[in-house]
Amino acid sequence: MAKLYFRYGAMNSGKSTALMQVAHNYEEQGMRVLIVKPQVDTKGGERLISRLGVSRTADLVAPADLDVFKAIEADLQANEQKLACVLCDESQFFTPEQAEQLFMVTVELNVPVICYGLRSDFSLKGFPGSTRLLELAHTIEEMKTICTCGRKAICNTRKVNGEFVFEGAQVAIDGEGKVEYVSTCPQCYFEKRRAFYANKNH
Repeated sequence: MAKLYFRYGAMNSGKSTALMQVAHNYEEQGMRVLIVKPQVDTKGGERLISRLGVSRTADLVAPADLDVFKAIEADLQANEQKLACVLCDESQFFTPEQAEQLFMVTVELNVPVICYGLRSDFSLKGFPGSTRLLELAHTIEEMKTICTCGRKAICNTRKVNGEFVFEGAQVAIDGEGKVEYVSTCPQCYFEKRRAFYANKNH
């Protein structure tokens, strides 16, 4: 039986790199994969970008109103070669409905789906797509990374113009408009958050 996997981790935990490695492994065995990314993730355009410098073009860039189940079903019907796996990057940006559609790909089409993404945003709130994936996935796996202090990093901390910020819209794409993200442990996260509000209130 095909399964839905959700592999989550903080920024810099190697999610996109791991996805491309999995794709390479399948393709080296002569198997076909379909790589999907949400359209809202404008970083790299139609390409997946890894911090290691590896990149490749997505097969499907999904706008928020796309039924990804129907898109994948149409791909199966249009290709003679069997689809071995669907690989999804930046999965936190899928809508909850699209997360359900990816789940149904495993149920109805019997194709495994591996989703890579963030669990929560820079204010420690869950992304709607990630929350639904956590509720539905057959298998949930954490990809680990470390904070600058050496502890395990589970928080995504946003910087704008080099300064840590703790207010703003949930979605701000890394690398656009002087936005960047740093993975931190909870201790460092709250230390920086306290400093942010202390400076703001002065």
